[in-house]
Amino acid sequence: MAQEDIFKKLVAHCKEYGFVFQSSEIYDGLGAVYDYGQNGVELKNNIKKYWWDSMVLLHENVVGIDSAIFMHPTIWKASGHVDAFNDPLIDNKDSKKRYRADVLIEEQLAKYEEKMNKEVEKARKRFGDAFDEAQFRATNQRVLANQEKWDQLHTRFSNALNDSNLDELKQIIIDEEIACPISGSRNWTDVRQFNLMFSTDMGSTADGAQKIYLRPETAQGIFVNYLNVQKTGRMKIPFGIAQIGKAFRNEIVARQFIFRMREFEQMELQFFVKPGTELDWFEKWKETRIKWHRALGFGDDNYRFHEHEKLAHYANAAVDVEFKFPFGFKEVEGIHSRTDFDLSQHQQYSGKKIQYYDPELGESYVPFVVETSIGVDRMFLQVISASYCEEEVGTASGEKDTRVVLKLPPVLAPVKMAVMPLVKKDGLPEKAREIIDELKFDFNCQYDEKDSIGKRYRRQDAIGTPFCVTVDHQSLEDQTVTIRYRDTMEQDRVPIADLKGIIGSQVSYKQLFAKLN
Repeated sequence: MAQEDIFKKLVAHCKEYGFVFQSSEIYDGLGAVYDYGQNGVELKNNIKKYWWDSMVLLHENVVGIDSAIFMHPTIWKASGHVDAFNDPLIDNKDSKKRYRADVLIEEQLAKYEEKMNKEVEKARKRFGDAFDEAQFRATNQRVLANQEKWDQLHTRFSNALNDSNLDELKQIIIDEEIACPISGSRNWTDVRQFNLMFSTDMGSTADGAQKIYLRPETAQGIFVNYLNVQKTGRMKIPFGIAQIGKAFRNEIVARQFIFRMREFEQMELQFFVKPGTELDWFEKWKETRIKWHRALGFGDDNYRFHEHEKLAHYANAAVDVEFKFPFGFKEVEGIHSRTDFDLSQHQQYSGKKIQYYDPELGESYVPFVVETSIGVDRMFLQVISASYCEEEVGTASGEKDTRVVLKLPPVLAPVKMAVMPLVKKDGLPEKAREIIDELKFDFNCQYDEKDSIGKRYRRQDAIGTPFCVTVDHQSLEDQTVTIRYRDTMEQDRVPIADLKGIIGSQVSYKQLFAKLN
């Protein structure tokens, strides 16, 4: 099945099973804004808990805050967002559609990569176990030709970004014969910069209103509270401040479902260190964060680091953690060494000293910062993409059927256990309710009595429920039930008293945290 078809199925599945809805859908929707449904919000909250606890509980020197969305407008001047928070945009004159010039070029690079990978996969099938991929890539003429094109384009692209050369970005698009995906034409406008911040007015009268911005990132709320946290928490460097919160960007080229939205949520850590140690901490956090992703069990090969082509004005090192989505490798998390740029800027613009006194050195300095920033919504899409599976299974009549299952890590699943009475009589519903009342304070449970057991299993598979418990007449006699496991579809007969231990051990965050040490 084509990757774009898989992605369409993912989007449809998210709506059909209460994960993600188009915002304001009854009014024909609002572009690049989405709502999370009853199952989506549970999955999203579980992802956030996994991140929060891995930061705040597992690190003695990390604490959390929750800063306001509205902030003093000078903050965004100091941070550089007013002057430099831009995307290079280009319009197609025929389709009237607007695109990010850098994304168009990145997609062209990805096409060369895809051509090389196709040649490799064809050769792998042809030669089997004897296949030497490294030797093939180094000698195959078609691979070498595409690699040369990739190298030349990559060099031009990197230089244009670092030089902020908008004319060169357009020339690359022309030279590579990149066409508009809608019209198929190459009739492009010039590339120009577009500021992504939303602004509004705060004040009781039009004349007295103050122009403020919806925050485009959560990091600045940490920086301006850095000294408050350090003093009240008696924090010693190195230490970190974590935050989860909403951010807003006026994305003109918002697409790929919840991958790029105008209202989104971030999970960020700003880690404050002694100047000169920041690159060591940068490497340590790279290792820590890739472990966090891989602990979910989606396959180590589906992750990779991508070095930035152009460093932000505040950074001296930057790397992205990319995941292999149905539409290719894309960023889910950024790790940056931000130097002392942010704190120094806020010290200058506010006129307030925000230095740290180091008792070991006997001197004060502005700390350097290492940042890890991950999009909750992108992480949500990563989890759904990696978990979605269509399997051919046998039926009771001997025929073949296809089940759609979300093989979510049990700890992240919206519903941990579904309890089903075999029939809606003879005291079975009451017994099922009794089990739920006993366990609902330990993990999220769901009662389901509608339709046949087979249909109920399929419904729970589709939302990723790892355990289904069936109550039958034998349950009333010997206090046992049938537990069915989502991934294998195997069933066991177990005592009701053992359910808490069996399920609890599989849905505990300890299972994931043990992999992080």
